[in-house]
Amino acid sequence: MKVVIAGSGYVGLVTGACLADIGVEVCCVDIDQQKIDNLQQGILPIFEPGLEDIIHRNVKSKRLHFSTALQDNIKGAGAIFIAVGTPPGEDGSADMQYVLAVASSIGQYLEDYTVVVTKSTVPVGSSEKVRAALKQSLDQRGIDIPFDVVSNPEFLKEGAAIKDFMSPDRIVVGIDSDRAKETMDTLYKPFLLNGYRILYMDIPSAEMTKYAANAMLATRISFMNDIANLCEKVGANVSHVRAGIGADPRIGKKFLYPGVGYGGSCFPKDVKALLRTGKDYDYPLRLLEAVEAVNNAQKQILFDKIQRHYDQNLKGRTIAVWGLAFKPNTDDIREAPALVLIESLLQAGAKVQVYDPEAMKESQKLLQDKVIWAEDVYDCVKAADAIALVTEWNAFRLPNWQLIKSLMNNPVVFDGRNIYDDVQLTKAGFTYYGIGQ
Repeated sequence: MKVVIAGSGYVGLVTGACLADIGVEVCCVDIDQQKIDNLQQGILPIFEPGLEDIIHRNVKSKRLHFSTALQDNIKGAGAIFIAVGTPPGEDGSADMQYVLAVASSIGQYLEDYTVVVTKSTVPVGSSEKVRAALKQSLDQRGIDIPFDVVSNPEFLKEGAAIKDFMSPDRIVVGIDSDRAKETMDTLYKPFLLNGYRILYMDIPSAEMTKYAANAMLATRISFMNDIANLCEKVGANVSHVRAGIGADPRIGKKFLYPGVGYGGSCFPKDVKALLRTGKDYDYPLRLLEAVEAVNNAQKQILFDKIQRHYDQNLKGRTIAVWGLAFKPNTDDIREAPALVLIESLLQAGAKVQVYDPEAMKESQKLLQDKVIWAEDVYDCVKAADAIALVTEWNAFRLPNWQLIKSLMNNPVVFDGRNIYDDVQLTKAGFTYYGIGQ
């Protein structure tokens, strides 16, 4: 089967590369000429473990291609995936302009029956808008070509996207025709043979499933952060509490790790979009409103701790920030808690030194010369008055603490992910602050 992927960002590249790896002929299309030129030279626009190898392998085997011309590749495609961005608008709603622009373009060039698959995260009802936009383009051409629209939301974790795609918990497919189901069955047959679940459902339910899943995970994070903050006030240890409630099989331990709040491209955007949908239907989602409020406040937690330690006076202090990406194994800094912390530190008059194993290049576009860019973990802490651990990269887990202590002005650690042993650091001569401890 031939598949076209419209959009060569995170979702589009992972989807295209993985489909090519199971034998599908794939063309990834993007309007960004520089991005396509780079991809053709093997230069990726994102960091994702394993993605570079899988792309090189499938380009070499000629199953994976890159182009800026949708019209040159649409002929003969059994399915066309829409995988462009849906950034949040000022009111929190998902911006559908790029999705609908692709749908209109498909209608301009479509010659034979195909299945248009919405892979982008879109609000309930969006597939009907895609259908209408495509149909309008066909009507303008004065022709009637059959097509189907399918909702196939992605559930990829940044940093583990290849595994998530190739060994999925489930594949959710929203359909409203048997012909579309046949196409999706053919496309995902290798996953069926490997015993993975494909959940077919109506299109609105598939669209809602994506938002509901991310909202539930975001809720668990904010809930645990709220509990962690209460633990500090009552003298409890949130690590013990997490272990105690996570042992309950009805709850489980995933997404119960307290920290400095969630970020990235999915949770913040999807929570906002779902809140907006609730308002549009005159049904405010009060629980999610609280989830978002807790998360916004939690991104200030390290700054508040640093302020208290230095008696609300950070002028002239040097803070080393370990980690810029919103989580390990990605260079994604969208809605990253580290950026909130850095901005607060700078406004308070502190000097900020930063290091991240992968997200430096992306961060430099935003922060420019506002901070000092370190070469490694140890360069970052030179003459620092405190370390703020924000992203739990492996590079930060077992550093040489004695060397670090000798390089710092003041041996103080603010652990935003609770990855260090407070007793061990205290014995090593550090002042330690965690979350909920």
